Amino acid sequence: MGKDAVLNRLKELGRPYHFTVTATTRAPRSGEQDGVDYHFVTQAAFDELIRTGGLLEWATVYQNSYGVPKAQVRIALAQGHHVLVRTDIQGAASIRATAPECVLVFLAPASLGELEQRLRERDSHDRDDLALRLKTARREMDAASRFDYVVVNHPGRLDDSVQALDAIILAESHRARPRQVAL
Repeated sequence: MGKDAVLNRLKELGRPYHFTVTATTRAPRSGEQDGVDYHFVTQAAFDELIRTGGLLEWATVYQNSYGVPKAQVRIALAQGHHVLVRTDIQGAASIRATAPECVLVFLAPASLGELEQRLRERDSHDRDDLALRLKTARREMDAASRFDYVVVNHPGRLDDSVQALDAIILAESHRARPRQVAL
C-alpha cells in the first residue's frame, strides 16, 4: 500500500481536501478511469500543456509523461482547500520552486524489502522494470530529508499513515504564521 492507498483512504473517509488528478501519457491500467484516476492524454496534448504553462510540475518517469494541471490547483487554493498532489521527488522539487511555501510530505515504505514485495504482488512489472523502480525508490528515500515531513507507511497500518497526514494538515492549519501558497 503506497501513495494511492493513502489518498484513496482519505477520500473514503470524506476528508475535505482537493485531490489533484494527474495528467499522463501512459495507457490506463485495468479499472482506471479517465478524469478520476488520471487524465489520460496524448503526448501532443501533454506537450501543449507544457508549452502553455498549464502544468504545476511534470516529469518523464518510466518512459511516460506525468504532470499536475495547474488550473485545478489554483481553483482549489482560491476556495480555501488543502491540495494533495501525488508526485515523485522531481515533481516535489518543481512544486517547491514554484510555490516555496508549500508543505511537502514524503510517504516512505517501511523498507525497500517491503516495497519490493508490494511491487511483486502488483505483478504488473517485468524484472527490468522492477529493478528500475527499486533503484528509483532508493534514490527517492535518500531525498526524503528535503521534505518537511516524512510519514512511514507500514504494512497493515494504512490508517496510521492517514492519521499522520491528517495531523500534519491540522497542525499546518494552526500555524501562528500560516503559509501563503500562491501560484
